Amino acid sequence: MRVSSRSFAALIANYHRSPRYKRLKPRTALDYDKYLKFFLSIMSDANPAKMQRKDVIRLRDANAEKPYFANYSLRVLRILMEHAVDLGWRETNPAKGVPEIKTDKVAREPWPRELLDVYRATCPIGSRERLVMELCVGTGQRIGDVLEMRWSDIQDGAFVIKQNKTAKELWVPILPELQVALDAASRHSVFILTNERGTNRWSYRGASQAVRNVREAIKALDYDIHSWRYNAACELLEAGCNDDLIAAVTGQSPAMVQHYTKKLRQRIRAVQAQQMRSEQRS
Repeated sequence: MRVSSRSFAALIANYHRSPRYKRLKPRTALDYDKYLKFFLSIMSDANPAKMQRKDVIRLRDANAEKPYFANYSLRVLRILMEHAVDLGWRETNPAKGVPEIKTDKVAREPWPRELLDVYRATCPIGSRERLVMELCVGTGQRIGDVLEMRWSDIQDGAFVIKQNKTAKELWVPILPELQVALDAASRHSVFILTNERGTNRWSYRGASQAVRNVREAIKALDYDIHSWRYNAACELLEAGCNDDLIAAVTGQSPAMVQHYTKKLRQRIRAVQAQQMRSEQRS
């Protein structure tokens, strides 16, 4: 069977060579590739110029039982079709304006302190599972930035960090519990968190799966690897830090600091309000 010169396979290959793709952050490119491979598996030889809005909707609805997958694939397809428009392969983007599947979003929350204690008891000092948790909670950084951390990033008792997503530069002092975990870690690589052979950095997939195994074992599936950043922000708030101080560690915008700590803030204010109410009556 002859492959069309204007096939999805050709379009994806062209997209991979484009500045649009090369400007992506490594983690984002990895995410996109998962869906681009999916497109190749189902419509590699099809002509992108013939795709209609109804086809996009049909593709979205075919994965309706997996709303995250359906919605993310729609986003990537929208970008891919925009690239086809830029190439002059078609006049319009059939994925533009197609709505995502509505889902009931469950707000992410920090790990309860008792569950973090169980995690620490389950993952001994010296294990990668323990180290990745202490790095995430101790520095307040995104998992993608944590996995990129190198031993050379440690200077004067702190991590020197340049965030991948925002390009913000931070200097974050190392907490004692994190230092203990770092002291117990092997140093066979330039990266702090490495693969099993110690030859390269630990991949997001590998770290996420390893942490998931622990979460399953301790019945903590409601809290994931990303929730540890919430723990960092909330611990700083509980310590009496204002938003500027929290942001000095996490690198977040004022709005994101508020978002990550909003439930804890409400509780703190509710306690203060009820105390004032009680004092007024006495």
